[in-house]
Amino acid sequence: GVVMELQDCALSLLREIIPTDKEEVAFKDLDVAILVGSMPRKEGMERKDLLKANVAIFKSQGTALEKFAKKTVKVLVVGNPANTNCLITAKSAPSIPKENFSCLTRLDHNRARSQVAMRCGVPATNVKNVIIWGNHSSTQYPDVHHCTVNMSGSELACFDAVKDDAWLKGDFISTVQQRGAAVIKARKLSSAMSAAKAICDH
Repeated sequence: GVVMELQDCALSLLREIIPTDKEEVAFKDLDVAILVGSMPRKEGMERKDLLKANVAIFKSQGTALEKFAKKTVKVLVVGNPANTNCLITAKSAPSIPKENFSCLTRLDHNRARSQVAMRCGVPATNVKNVIIWGNHSSTQYPDVHHCTVNMSGSELACFDAVKDDAWLKGDFISTVQQRGAAVIKARKLSSAMSAAKAICDH
C-alpha cells in the first residue's frame, strides 16, 4: 500500500522504490534516513507510554545505520517520543557524527505558527520566529517572545499582533501542547498530513 501511494504521488525526484523488511537492504548506503517506524500512540496515551516498545525499535534502527549506512548519513527521527528515540538511535550508531541526528519538533512549531496565524487572521507564512522548547510532548513550551507577525505589511511583535496576553500565556500554550492528543481524539489516528508536511519543512 505504501509503495502504491508513493507511486501515485508522481514525485519528480523519485527514481526507485525498494520495499523490504531486511535491514541490510533498507539501510545500505543511505544518505538520508527518516525514521517514522515507532509504536503508534493511541487515545489516552502519553508519549512516555511508548518508550518501552520504542527502545528496541530505535536501538535496532541505530545499529542498522551503524552497520549499513554511509557515515555521512543525515538522520531525522519522527517516531515518538522523538527526542528520546533520537538519543537512543544516535547512541546505537557511535561512528556517525552526533550532529547528523535530529528529531522532529517542526510539527509543534507549525502548530504554534498556525494558532497565532488563525488568531490574527493571517496566513501561517506571516508568522515568524516561534520557538519550541523541550521534548515533543505535553511538557513542551511554545515560546512567542521573539515571534513576529506580518499584519498588512507591518512586522509586529506577536504580543502586539495578538493583543491578548492571557491567551498567549494560557490557552495558546495548552492548545499547542495538547494538539497531538486532540488530533488523535478527532481522527482516531495520530497526525499524518501535518507530520509529513513538518518533515518536508524540517
